[in-house]
Amino acid sequence: MAGTGKVHLRDPGEVVLRVEDLVVEFPAGRGRKVHAVSGISLDARAGETIGLVGESGCGKSTTGRAILQMPPPTRGSVLFDGVELTRLRGEELRRSRTHFQMIFQDPISSLNPRRSVREIVREGLLIWPRGGAPADERVDELLQAVGLDPALVGDRRPHELSGGQCQRVCIARALVLAPRLLLCDEPVSALDVSVQAQILNLLEEMKRRYDLTLLFVAHDLAVVKRVSDRIVVMYLGKVCEVAAPDALYQRPAHPYTALLLRSVPELDTGEPAGGGPARTAAETPSPVAPPSGCRFRTRCPRARGVCSTTEPLLREVGADQYVACHFPE
Repeated sequence: MAGTGKVHLRDPGEVVLRVEDLVVEFPAGRGRKVHAVSGISLDARAGETIGLVGESGCGKSTTGRAILQMPPPTRGSVLFDGVELTRLRGEELRRSRTHFQMIFQDPISSLNPRRSVREIVREGLLIWPRGGAPADERVDELLQAVGLDPALVGDRRPHELSGGQCQRVCIARALVLAPRLLLCDEPVSALDVSVQAQILNLLEEMKRRYDLTLLFVAHDLAVVKRVSDRIVVMYLGKVCEVAAPDALYQRPAHPYTALLLRSVPELDTGEPAGGGPARTAAETPSPVAPPSGCRFRTRCPRARGVCSTTEPLLREVGADQYVACHFPE
């Protein structure tokens, strides 16, 4: 089950978010379960960006949503600023969610087509009023902060805007309640490459300006490397590797991380990023019946007998670099 362990977690006094042994399972009929997330542990310091990366179906988006209690995890602990979120219910849980916001993958479909930009951004303040400046002033301030002119776009509907403009509206909407934690779920994958860089720069600017902590979910390691302070690599509901971006790119320790890096497009004809053994042809196993031992063993060129019987635990292989593999790179 590559991999489990908490050796990569930092001192609780240093972090604002601490997730331990997070499990998310969904019923699949006939007594079966989809093991979407199986014992994830991670943490984040205030103002830090944690990148969750892996191929489609690895459980990274489910992990992010479960941390925000949407839906609540099956088991595990989610501690945010000293509060155990998994124990909150009803009004207390709803109120706590004002501290967390989410930016969705498809900016256009995540906006109400019947409402104007100004109404979309202002809605959160109507539900959870805040003191200070009037709602309209707060909306104008945020639209300007994300690079939109309130006088030009305030009365427009989402279909009158480009994809990049819609994502800027989504960011403004997410910031209107002054959250502390922002989940970015593939926020640039639906945008043109030329617009992606603008949105990434904007997120970095908003992070500094509003003192945000980010969970950045993506399948593209090149994008995650650019914005993250620490990267968590996931495969089939488990953590494979945890490292700083530079260490992960220069010295990937897990075979799966190396394969992800080899998939990053390169402009030159030299050795692709990551190096390591060639990709195997095996398909990703089903999360309903994941492999025993290391979940990556059915696709791993380094797999041995022990990989099918013993789950690898996360262990430190470098400065702030941890890997769950019996035979790391």
